[in-house]
Amino acid sequence: MLSSLTSGVSGLESFQDQMDVIGNNIANVNTTGFKAATVAFADAFSNTLRAPNGSSSTTSGSDSVQIGTGVTIDGIENNWNQGALTTTGVQSDLAISGSGFFMVRDTMTGATYATRDGTFKVDANGYLVTVTGDRVQGYSNSGLNALGDIRIDTTGMPATSDPNARVASYSINGQGQVTANLSDGTSFVRGQVLLQNFQDPHQLVNIGNNLYTNTTAAGPLAAMTAPGSSGLGSVQSGALELSNVDLSNEMANLITAQRAFEANSKIISTSNEVLQTLVNMKQG
Repeated sequence: MLSSLTSGVSGLESFQDQMDVIGNNIANVNTTGFKAATVAFADAFSNTLRAPNGSSSTTSGSDSVQIGTGVTIDGIENNWNQGALTTTGVQSDLAISGSGFFMVRDTMTGATYATRDGTFKVDANGYLVTVTGDRVQGYSNSGLNALGDIRIDTTGMPATSDPNARVASYSINGQGQVTANLSDGTSFVRGQVLLQNFQDPHQLVNIGNNLYTNTTAAGPLAAMTAPGSSGLGSVQSGALELSNVDLSNEMANLITAQRAFEANSKIISTSNEVLQTLVNMKQG
């Protein structure tokens, strides 16, 4: 009887965890670049009441007799499928059409993170940054051979340009190249947004703000690579990737988890009633 109580409790804990995951998915249905998570269950250790006996020429043998002790969470993994792209018209917004991650650097700690959220802006110093101020990484010079923070200014402008010219506008193409258009009518490639990809993205750890760490354990490419090469997707300027949460599917999963939670609570209450009956019999 205690075994049924243990199984029921494990069910309550596991399905509560599943409802927590589903609730987080639904809460982030409008979060840019968010990846929905799913829960995988596994049966817990089983008590063996009788070990199996192999058959022989004179006996037919017998099967094992086991009673399980409940359920456990085998894993909670993100669905890395791409979300839909939506046009924003904001030049600094970037979306990845295909696989890959943007890499951004925290200027305070020097730590580098991966993200699918391309909600970027150009700060007062000309750097392409996230909403929290982390700087987007790629080729930081006009020669496209030095890695670092991407900055949109007149550094590296052609010798034929007006020395007093300023950046009037900029554009970012599908390969991530940042072209600075100067006030004198000239233009030049100022830098390039690069992407990174991982052999096992399930190793990435979400730390909030749409950022992922533990990138080394996830198996990154040897180096950041230009969009559209090495199996990476292209970059679309003026667009963002939406969450890949399927709201109708999440609501269906929530109902299933709720019913399973109720069924396990019924196991506990029924087991409690049987135990109470046994106690009453003993007292009688």
